[in-house]
Amino acid sequence: MEIFPGDLLLRGLVLGLAAGFSPGPLTVLVVSETLRHGLRSGLMVALAPLLTDLPIIVLAVFLLDRLAERPALLGGIALLGAAYLFHLGWESLRPPRPGGIPASPAPRALLRGMGANFLNPNPYIFWVGVGTPLLLEAGARSGLHAAAFAGAFFFFLVGSKIALARLVDRSRGFLEGKAFRRIQALLGLCLMAYGVLLVKEGIRRLAGG
Repeated sequence: MEIFPGDLLLRGLVLGLAAGFSPGPLTVLVVSETLRHGLRSGLMVALAPLLTDLPIIVLAVFLLDRLAERPALLGGIALLGAAYLFHLGWESLRPPRPGGIPASPAPRALLRGMGANFLNPNPYIFWVGVGTPLLLEAGARSGLHAAAFAGAFFFFLVGSKIALARLVDRSRGFLEGKAFRRIQALLGLCLMAYGVLLVKEGIRRLAGG
């Protein structure tokens, strides 16, 4: 059946919103960076997929079949991601500076977001299993079809995380004292919990399960 750009726009919208609002390491990092360092840092993390997903797509196009036959590669990525999330989680568990939230944005916030996304196997799995096949199918018909899907997906993926950062930033005035520290600790524990899941996923893939 012929795929029309409107149909691909809808697919991109649904997949982008699902990925943008789904709980995951990058979503938690958007919230954590916004609370700790302000809206600008949260926005920088939200923009990370625009820079990290393109190399992943290129990799998926050339290694679509090979990656499926080499689970150890994704397993290694998962273990690296787990180590990185443990590091980020430990930072969130540290008490904030006296005086509340710093006014200046966190240094390298964008790089932190890129690191979290690069070392998370979920984008690889998505693009290898879902995104790239759709993109190639659309591109076989026309560049407009491919652009419709990719444009809608990234617009709603990044847009949803930007909206989340703004929502968190508007409410952070209520997060003072113990409440702020407890939320930061909870976010840190969430990052570590995702790290544990990535360890399990990495071990499973390395074992060929």
